[in-house]
Amino acid sequence: MNSKERFLATVERKPVDRPAAWLGMPDIYAQPALFEHYGVKNMHELKLAVGDDFYAIEVPYESPDASAIYAAFDWYMDGNVDAEERTLTADGCFKDAEEIEDLDFFEWPDPAKYIDVEECKRRIGAAPKDKVRLGMMWSAHFQDTCASFGMETALMNMIANPEIYEAVDEKIIDFYLKANEIFYEAAKGELDAVLIGNDMGSQRGLMLSPEMVRRFIIPGCKKLVEQAHSYGLKVIYHSCGSIADIIPDLIGVGVDVVHPIQALAAGMEPKGLKERFGDKVSFCGGVDTQDLLVNGTPEDVKAKVRELRTIFPTGLIISPSHEAIMPDVPPANIKALFDEAQKVY
Repeated sequence: MNSKERFLATVERKPVDRPAAWLGMPDIYAQPALFEHYGVKNMHELKLAVGDDFYAIEVPYESPDASAIYAAFDWYMDGNVDAEERTLTADGCFKDAEEIEDLDFFEWPDPAKYIDVEECKRRIGAAPKDKVRLGMMWSAHFQDTCASFGMETALMNMIANPEIYEAVDEKIIDFYLKANEIFYEAAKGELDAVLIGNDMGSQRGLMLSPEMVRRFIIPGCKKLVEQAHSYGLKVIYHSCGSIADIIPDLIGVGVDVVHPIQALAAGMEPKGLKERFGDKVSFCGGVDTQDLLVNGTPEDVKAKVRELRTIFPTGLIISPSHEAIMPDVPPANIKALFDEAQKVY
């Protein structure tokens, strides 16, 4: 099987020769050690050297305020969105908004002005056609809405003033639907899957009740999933943390793959997920980045991959349990992950 065939079989939970495996998106500060370990010079060469089944493609977004689609909104009105150090907890520009009219001062960015269609095509064209070409759409409307108010105020508004929360969320979803359409049209026929998501979980459980997730997050998720499916794309939905309680809701709106199985979070044990949901949805992740990949040996990592392969003969993309590999993960452990995942038993 080639990478694309392996991925599609995994999504459909059909037999595979070996698991599909995804490197994720190494943090910029983790990249130098990985480059040195593999003897490469850049991310393109690293993906090929690792043997990644995926080739992730970022949306080219460049505005006066931001240089990343996932950091497109200047919620602090200071003319510079820091994509590396931004937070959800600082007060946003809508902190004191009480009426819908109180939102009118904000100038919503138009993605059509800041997404270079030709650059979209160039990036997609540079991706190897035998890999799973994965659009990193993010479209994290829940996180953005929290940042727009400041997270404490946003969560309080869900209870005390839901109309104003939903008004901002709707504007953000509209932005992402338009941005995604631009990218999907540029990539038509050349993209295989997309990653979208919102971090809804903590180590011990959801940050919101399941009922609030269903009211405030799932409807936007549904729109984004349906849009991707209309272009024939598979959807990998990301949320860190313990999210088992709302996996049925993600399945209900058509999510194809749940990412990342944060292995040490409550209720996210791979065996339990397989038993509860393994006939309804596929998964991505499972190799713990909180302890195992940081502190374990290459042999420990290989043992975990073998365990995951036993639990999931198919239906699991082997990957670190966080898409951004951090500098504290030894490159030898990443190599061990891929060496074991790529064995054909």
